[in-house]
Amino acid sequence: MKRGMTRFTVNGNPVEYELEPDTPLLWALREASNLTGTKFGCGAGLCGACTVHVDGVAQRSCQVPIGTIEGTFVTTVEGLSDDRSHPVQMAWLEKQVPQCGFCQSGMLMAASALLKANPNPSRADIRMAISNICRCGTYPRVEAAILRAAEIAREG
Repeated sequence: MKRGMTRFTVNGNPVEYELEPDTPLLWALREASNLTGTKFGCGAGLCGACTVHVDGVAQRSCQVPIGTIEGTFVTTVEGLSDDRSHPVQMAWLEKQVPQCGFCQSGMLMAASALLKANPNPSRADIRMAISNICRCGTYPRVEAAILRAAEIAREG
């Protein structure tokens, strides 16, 4: 495929990538923008380690060709907040969610998208919405942290 200029916004900053349009967003973010919080896991869109928001919707960035998102707004884990003040980040720390930490950026992004769409999720809602894989099995802490993040957001 022929290289072209693709333009969109990442974490509030306009970016231009001169890459093939079928380049996965994951690689544009990690390699061209040095935003390494978004992780490569399976490369097939199954594990969720690469989850980012595209126009506010959680997407598996390994499956999103940059040529399909011209003009959109992308948020990575680095864009949630500069100081860990996002309710999901606060709850993650309070509930001590991470174990090895590899999946956590994708989990944070999936959780924040869930709470944006559903500010008061039930445990069943969380289990349905969070399909990210955590090899350490921190799912009970993830669920508790999402419930706590919802509380923090309501309080704040």
